[in-house]
Amino acid sequence: MPRADLNRIFAVPEKPNTPETHDNSSPQSALDVLPTPRDGRLPALRGNFLPYPTSTQGPAIVPNDLSGFRSRGLSQTEKRLRQELVELHEQYSRAVDRFNWNQLVYHAEFRFEPVIGQVYHLYRDAKGKYLLSMVEPGQWQYDHVGSFRLNLDRAWEVVEIAPEVNVRELFVHTPTPQTRT
Repeated sequence: MPRADLNRIFAVPEKPNTPETHDNSSPQSALDVLPTPRDGRLPALRGNFLPYPTSTQGPAIVPNDLSGFRSRGLSQTEKRLRQELVELHEQYSRAVDRFNWNQLVYHAEFRFEPVIGQVYHLYRDAKGKYLLSMVEPGQWQYDHVGSFRLNLDRAWEVVEIAPEVNVRELFVHTPTPQTRT
């Protein structure tokens, strides 16, 4: 096939090769940079430059084995997400504990207004009633449950829990407070 026909097929306008129009720095088309055999035929252009074979005689296309990629990605993602779940579970447990302690202290009986930043002591009497007091542990006849400090945000912070107190049992059996009328 003559060169002019190929240029027409590839929509490259044919320019005369005169000294004023010919520029050696930029070829007229992609066909100008390809080596042409002596018999005037152009090589098979498409198959030479494509990243995949274009005939049945080309090398076989073998898909990449992605099982290693998938297993590494899955295991890394699972490990990271499991760690996040553990952290969330711990954070949730701490929040539930803070909530339970605050419920217990705020529903205890006390007849004074606690001062922010001061430490107060929670006791349980013989009837199972909770009392908040300024009296130090060991100086009163009731069972010491724990010591608490009132924070700026009016939340009770645990300072000390009495060693004989079973926290899980304490919160499971805590009576629900009744609303005052």
